[in-house]
Amino acid sequence: MTEFIHLPGIGNSGNTHWQSRWEEANPAIRRFTPRNWDKPDLSDWIEALDEAVRGAKTPPVLVAHSLACLLVAHWHPRAPSRIKGAFLAAVPDPLSSSFPTDAAGFADVPEAQFGFRSLIVASTNDPYGSLPYAEMRARQWGSELKIIGAAGHINGQSALGDWPEGLALLTDFANQT
Repeated sequence: MTEFIHLPGIGNSGNTHWQSRWEEANPAIRRFTPRNWDKPDLSDWIEALDEAVRGAKTPPVLVAHSLACLLVAHWHPRAPSRIKGAFLAAVPDPLSSSFPTDAAGFADVPEAQFGFRSLIVASTNDPYGSLPYAEMRARQWGSELKIIGAAGHINGQSALGDWPEGLALLTDFANQT
């Protein structure tokens, strides 16, 4: 059975976010736990991700949203063989005017191709990351790209509810990885 580790973005994922809803439906999904969700420190987040992956019984699939997508890019050279793959929703652009200043430590994003399979899920109207930015990152990281139309930042404010389409994408991705 595939293990999943949720990696929310800055501020964590609230009750209306699909990550929280998926965790409610499947208690086996674990969430990584950095010390501070609101003032993210890259070193702390990397350590928290390392700890979560070490705690997995089998190589897990990382399910990252927003800032956590950049976390995966910073983390991947450390142990690419320890995970099964990464599902990356709503990759933010650090050069965007809407990028949080508290996340500046994540801004120097590595461009190296990942050593594991990855899928970027992008919206055509994400205020934190344009479609051309997601396409560029997909090429650099060697990620597949799925464009889901106008879904904002693919978060709780996007009114996706349980986001069954996203869960189907994740299930297909995990089954093929």
